[in-house]
Amino acid sequence: MTTIKEARYIKDHVVWLRFSDGIEGQVDLGSELDGEIFKPLKKIEYFKQFKLDDDLVTLTWPNGADFAPEFLYDLLRRKTKRAA
Repeated sequence: MTTIKEARYIKDHVVWLRFSDGIEGQVDLGSELDGEIFKPLKKIEYFKQFKLDDDLVTLTWPNGADFAPEFLYDLLRRKTKRAA
């Protein structure tokens, strides 16, 4: 399984991710914030509070919201393919 090794806030709802296989780049999660658990993340100051959870190996927020690392990887891969 490919895991997230590093994550940094860029701007708005955009984060930069580096995965264990070397794939890296920016992902905009703004359009992925549907549902009650993601509602607080719409506020940029709250969104910025993400952490890279060592156990789950993905981005998590204080309210328990997270994205599966496979989902984030797929978003990044799709973006990379469109840019090529």
